[in-house]
Amino acid sequence: MSGRRYSTAISPRNSRRRPRRRPMRREPFGMSVGASRLPELGRASDSGSRYRLRDLFTPLDTLLVSGGDSRLTLDPNDRVNAYGCAASPEPEIWNFASSTASVISQAAYDRVALAREELMHKCLFDEVEVAFDSRCEDMRDELRGHLQLSPRVDVVFSPSGTDSQLHALFLARAVLGAVPVTIVVGTDQTGSGTPHTARGHHFSTMTASGLAVRKDGAVAGLAGDSVAVPLLDAAPGIAMRPDADEAVLRAVATSLAQGRRVLLQIMDSSKLGWRAPSVACLDEIARRWPGKVQIVVDACQARLGRRRLRSYLDRGYMVLMTGSKFFGGPAFSGALLVPKGLSRSLGRIGEIAPGFFDYAGRSDWPKAWTGLRSRFERRPNFGQWLRWEAALSEIGSYYAVSGAFRAKALAELAAGIDSMIALSPSLRAVPAAIEASGMDDEEFAHATIFPFTLWRDGKPVSIAETSAVHRALAHDMNGDIDGSAADRQVAAQRCLVGQPVRFDEPDGKPQAALRLCVGARLVTEAWSADAAQAQRNLQHILDRIAHVLVKIELLLDRAAAAPGKSVLEV
Repeated sequence: MSGRRYSTAISPRNSRRRPRRRPMRREPFGMSVGASRLPELGRASDSGSRYRLRDLFTPLDTLLVSGGDSRLTLDPNDRVNAYGCAASPEPEIWNFASSTASVISQAAYDRVALAREELMHKCLFDEVEVAFDSRCEDMRDELRGHLQLSPRVDVVFSPSGTDSQLHALFLARAVLGAVPVTIVVGTDQTGSGTPHTARGHHFSTMTASGLAVRKDGAVAGLAGDSVAVPLLDAAPGIAMRPDADEAVLRAVATSLAQGRRVLLQIMDSSKLGWRAPSVACLDEIARRWPGKVQIVVDACQARLGRRRLRSYLDRGYMVLMTGSKFFGGPAFSGALLVPKGLSRSLGRIGEIAPGFFDYAGRSDWPKAWTGLRSRFERRPNFGQWLRWEAALSEIGSYYAVSGAFRAKALAELAAGIDSMIALSPSLRAVPAAIEASGMDDEEFAHATIFPFTLWRDGKPVSIAETSAVHRALAHDMNGDIDGSAADRQVAAQRCLVGQPVRFDEPDGKPQAALRLCVGARLVTEAWSADAAQAQRNLQHILDRIAHVLVKIELLLDRAAAAPGKSVLEV
């Protein structure tokens, strides 16, 4: 591989083409994968429990992709979702895509299987709903324990971070006493559903409860207005706008001047690893408009230290998070963390927006919220529960590793990745834009998302070709590369990186950045009580990343040999 030199060696891999995954058989009960409504499967004909134990005998892979929206749907041929992830472990795939989605690990999958067995056993002695509700409450305690949160912090579970945004809007309405206008910081770097949920609109064509809806149609009783505050600078290239704080203050001031209350959704961190607004800006908002602005932190990437997380909750902010980004649980699993002070406002909730009942079940709410819980249906979401079981397995394993090693691992991986991107003739790094603040980020003082753009002959590669490279990385391209045996070995390795993030050049031409991501599982797998072995493990991860970058260059060279065709078509 002449002309491609990195600071780390590349270990050869078996170059055999991986056989196509055999399509999984259709499962019984008439279930549609990714949008199933499991409660309908075991509906009792008598006045007893609506759910039956047989529901839990649904194949595990099917359960894991149930109870969510269409993003969980598996391709009928490859049996992977839109992010290239299967429902069961695929250890042969190298995963550097935690900013988007991760393939479930074997350890997490084993925990999911055991959790289902344990719930089945409990259901022999109690109703399914009762046993399920008890397990969800235990999971709240487990999550608080891993994150070192006070028992006074409440946890609201959901099928995804996008669903949790609707939960935050619902609670903010109760806290503020009126339908708020939602100001979203980083609209150009958050989930695609956020523009819809910020206005109280449906973000998909089907809810996790299985109800068909019109995408972007209003959620009955919850709809309102939103204001977008993008973070990308208008200048050429990719950089964070220098006036982000001023833009946020202007948006808040304008909305309040109109007599509106405000739900301000801030970013920590974005798809590119950016954070905004600054702590100074948040302090100014609290000083100028006390009690008129409720803040919710978009921490769905979960790339922040536990002290920083606690500081947000201590300030009275709600926090959105997921177990499926940095922590590496399977997509999707959402949670809304609610400081105790806000929980007292729940007593003021009168009529509940009728459309919101399709976005929550009784077990999603903490048991302490008795009044609110009693108004929601007893509707266990087995898919959501099992995805959180998997996520908790990953979170627990990550925090079982010493803080010193977590910081060391993230620092060394960051330095190595930065160096390799800089050495590549085809990649240009996107500058980091993390705001320095007084709140301790612990190991997250180091970047964990490394975005880069693709270049050829001094010009950026088109967004279409960037997307094609992203897709080709997940395939065995051994038979499509004309080169040395070593090149074909590189091309054979399947790997996942973060999905392209689109941005527009000043001339309006769209471009995109790919992302190499360091997630919790890399740190967990690198850890060893033997310091020398741990160091070798970190080097092995860097070897794999170098391998990924070389494959990208091979794909770009291949596309250059046949202009006008996609990487996958050449």
